[in-house]
Amino acid sequence: MLELIKNTKIDFLGKRKYAFVFSGILAIIGIFAIVQIANGKANLGIDFAGGTAVQLKFEKPVSLHDIRKALEDAGVKDFDLQEFPAVKKILIKVKKSDEQVGKVADTLTGIISQKFPDNKYVVDSTTEIGPRVGGQLRKNSAQAIAMATLGILIYIALRFKFDFAVGATVATFHDVLAVLAVFFLLGREINLILVTALLTIAGYSLTDTVVVFDRIRENLRLKAKEPVEAIMNLSVNEVLSRTIVTSFTVLLTSLSLFLFGGEVIHDFALAMILGVIVGTYSSIFVASPIVLLWRNKASLAKNKKK
Repeated sequence: MLELIKNTKIDFLGKRKYAFVFSGILAIIGIFAIVQIANGKANLGIDFAGGTAVQLKFEKPVSLHDIRKALEDAGVKDFDLQEFPAVKKILIKVKKSDEQVGKVADTLTGIISQKFPDNKYVVDSTTEIGPRVGGQLRKNSAQAIAMATLGILIYIALRFKFDFAVGATVATFHDVLAVLAVFFLLGREINLILVTALLTIAGYSLTDTVVVFDRIRENLRLKAKEPVEAIMNLSVNEVLSRTIVTSFTVLLTSLSLFLFGGEVIHDFALAMILGVIVGTYSSIFVASPIVLLWRNKASLAKNKKK
């Protein structure tokens, strides 16, 4: 395999205190974001907040600015617009309460018909989600992420040892919280597309971490008399080139989706870009140090018993 970096001797684990401070800040923001999402105070998409999405296909090109002004003049609030100029389509998303869901689509089409009488259109699709359904989707999404994390814990515990499972689980959960924290700080919409991206990131992070753990396990067997921290540092340095090459490849793909994939997958691609960067960082600076700390605590507990 192509080796961009050879024979490095970087003391990654020696920098774990700084990494833990940085990761701790991200995790705290991520947990705060989860609390805000649970309380419905974040920028939730209609998937989670409830509302109506109407996609219109126009006969002639239409300006997104003109659509926005028409809706604002008509008193429509809390809406988002997406434009698909190649096919002359506009997607309108409006967050509304239970009482208003069901009437919003008719209101929107009435406004468009009145403001653009010379530009005929057809309603491509209409989606309506009540707040109760949105709340259930939020709950189901949280359960999906929790179950994925639990599955990772069980898988790593069976393949390696429990201390490795703790490290992989913490690193994976850290990556999910970090990406969620960035989205929350940027005010990006929290929706099912983001949840899909978070689950994808969890799988990527696990794959990257397992490669590092495989080398650590192999070196622990071959160099059993050396200090554990030295072995871990050696292992991370040995797979550093592979980690960077793999991450860079995925990053290029995600960046291409972000730049050329269109609005529909824009947030997914952004989450993947953040996830690859954070996942690479965590496999080096979070997963292995957590394993080391867990082992040190276990050794200290055994010595106290003696």
